Amino acid sequence: MTPAQPHHTAELRAAAKHQLGRRSFLTATSAAAALAFSVGLPGTAHAAEADARRIGADPFTLGVASGDPGPSSVVLWTRLAPSPYEPGSGLPRSRYTVRWELAHDARFTRIVRRGSATAHPEFDHSVHVDVTGLDADRVYHYRFRAGNWISPVGRTRTAPARRARISELKLAAVSCQAYHDGYFTAYRHLADEDLDVVLHLGDYLYEYAVTATGGARAYTDRRLPAHYNRETVTLEDYRLRYGLYKSDPDLMAAHAAHPFVVTWDDHETENNYAGEIPENDVPPEEFLLRRAAAYRAYWENQPLRTPQRPTGPDMRLYRRLQFGRLAQFDVLDTRQYRSDQAYGDKAHVPGPESEDPSRTMLGAAQERWLTDGWQASGATWNVVPQQVNFSQRRLDLNVPAKVGMDAWDGYPAARERFLDGAEAAGVENLLVLTGDVHVAYAYDIKRDWDTPGARVVGTEIVATSVSSGKDGAERPATWETYTRANPHLKFYDGRRGYVTVTLDERQARADFRTLDVVTRPGGSLSTAASFVTAAGEPGLRQV
Repeated sequence: MTPAQPHHTAELRAAAKHQLGRRSFLTATSAAAALAFSVGLPGTAHAAEADARRIGADPFTLGVASGDPGPSSVVLWTRLAPSPYEPGSGLPRSRYTVRWELAHDARFTRIVRRGSATAHPEFDHSVHVDVTGLDADRVYHYRFRAGNWISPVGRTRTAPARRARISELKLAAVSCQAYHDGYFTAYRHLADEDLDVVLHLGDYLYEYAVTATGGARAYTDRRLPAHYNRETVTLEDYRLRYGLYKSDPDLMAAHAAHPFVVTWDDHETENNYAGEIPENDVPPEEFLLRRAAAYRAYWENQPLRTPQRPTGPDMRLYRRLQFGRLAQFDVLDTRQYRSDQAYGDKAHVPGPESEDPSRTMLGAAQERWLTDGWQASGATWNVVPQQVNFSQRRLDLNVPAKVGMDAWDGYPAARERFLDGAEAAGVENLLVLTGDVHVAYAYDIKRDWDTPGARVVGTEIVATSVSSGKDGAERPATWETYTRANPHLKFYDGRRGYVTVTLDERQARADFRTLDVVTRPGGSLSTAASFVTAAGEPGLRQV
């Protein structure tokens, strides 16, 4: 689909075009400020302060969220939006004071921290509070106040102390939530799980049009505004789309129940973009403006700290979290720095174009950061939340077989560097968590994919989609081909849902949770399969 003509200003287009050949210097130039949009940054636009007591309708329609838990800190998030489906969300371009409270109990009789933050119009009245000085490995409850309005109560949890020995860590991995493909029922069930943290592996948002009846949701009790029935391109487009997605009650319930660690894939910006290269045939400077809009709206609507705040079309999203001595999480960004997909991004047999050793998935800086982090890791499990299929996935039974060019199969030299770095660092328990493909997979990771019985060096767990792909099927049309062509593929299920992973010193256990339906509300949840891999002895075994 060709995107609608964007309404970026001529000045922004000129700034982006001027800087295109000097991208390595972009964040240090005046063009960075221009690409941060004419709305500017707080302190430069001098928005007047308004009295929050005059907000006439509930401003907490998008709920609350927390994220990126550390041993002594956690990020709290909300956004003031009395009318989330309208441009500006029903508020004037004024700043508001928002108070927050953090307590040991849900009734707030034992308050631990409280303070205030400013909801700036430049950030679409979003609030990001980095609460510090907390106890490690402890559950807290939080809420916000704006004038006389009180938000829903959220529950969060800090990480264990860096050197702590903990008996168990339970996480969930989710991905791919196309609003127009179905209900977010998976999140309603996820909210009821006993979890330490949720990892969102990308495609939190889709840029595609949503009809007045919500696409496959087929609403009969409401009509969505016409501005949703177009592809997102501008900052206002992305902000409005987040208003739609984050107003979903099931998604709000999951955010209120657990801290999230988020990373993006492609659809938060545009399908299958690669670095500065768009999917569609538009001028590169035009795409940088779109990317800047998407990145800014992403930060505004996620529980992320200030260091993740974008500067124009650049945003440092890869980061590291640690949960005692048990687990280190190296959260990757496989979109912003990658080489363009080989062979026109069509399924293709491996060849000179895809096997070029200069091709990168992560970029040189992120590769070094990852391997340096492994070298310093003392964790039992080194977990890598990332976006696209890591293990080899042959798409047919031919020799050689075609593989996907958007996944790591299209960047085999980068995958080898990844595995070289893990081996050189002595990583014994490598666990890659993946989204993107709208199905659940469980893989044994190998260095030699072609030799039966070759050594297993890690595990990949692929979380199916929350709703993308509609209801799906237990055995999709490709099930027999993929399972025969890929002996290291131990599980394949095409239904919607999520996966939980329980880590302890002895093993990692993955439980694949699936739904019978998402195109109508109320889908029931079941466990499709469970697998374990032993610490120090990689290799999946069904239980």
